[in-house]
Amino acid sequence: MASSGASSRASTRWLGESSARAWGGVSALFFALGGAFGSSCAASAPSSDETRKPVDEVLDAFHRAASKCDLERYFEHFSDSGVFLGTDATERWSKAEFRAFCEPYFARGQGWTYTPVERHVRVDSRRKTAWFDERLSNEKYGEVRGSGVLVRELDSWRIEQYVMSFPVPNELAGEWLKVLRGSSTSTP
Repeated sequence: MASSGASSRASTRWLGESSARAWGGVSALFFALGGAFGSSCAASAPSSDETRKPVDEVLDAFHRAASKCDLERYFEHFSDSGVFLGTDATERWSKAEFRAFCEPYFARGQGWTYTPVERHVRVDSRRKTAWFDERLSNEKYGEVRGSGVLVRELDSWRIEQYVMSFPVPNELAGEWLKVLRGSSTSTP
């Protein structure tokens, strides 16, 4: 116990007392999450073509439906509790909220086309949960990234969470942050 206290005091001096408490909380959170999700994550591995094929089909159909402005088909790929996280920090939509957002666009024939360039899929050993990340190409935005989770409901895979993001090259991140913040000061 003595060495633990000394280590704790040293980290408190280095980080500052409030930072040390925060990092301690973060460590506890990661430890708890590791215990809660560790068995599921540890049981997943890069999925075989046979295992990942149904997940690929759902994601491909999801993107096709958006491109064709097929509202019903697009939203049938979401679970009832599904969430879409858009590129703007304020864009966290439930399935119903996202549908309300998309409906006027699709009604006037204004969908969006994201073409998969590369995709990685992992399916847990029970074949109940799938995680993915994909690089997508879009005419307006260029390369974007999608990532998320699908859950198996009866005999169908459904999107539980979809996250759309813009990848920013590391060498441009500082300038990008200046623009984002509307400031000319550099970031640490």
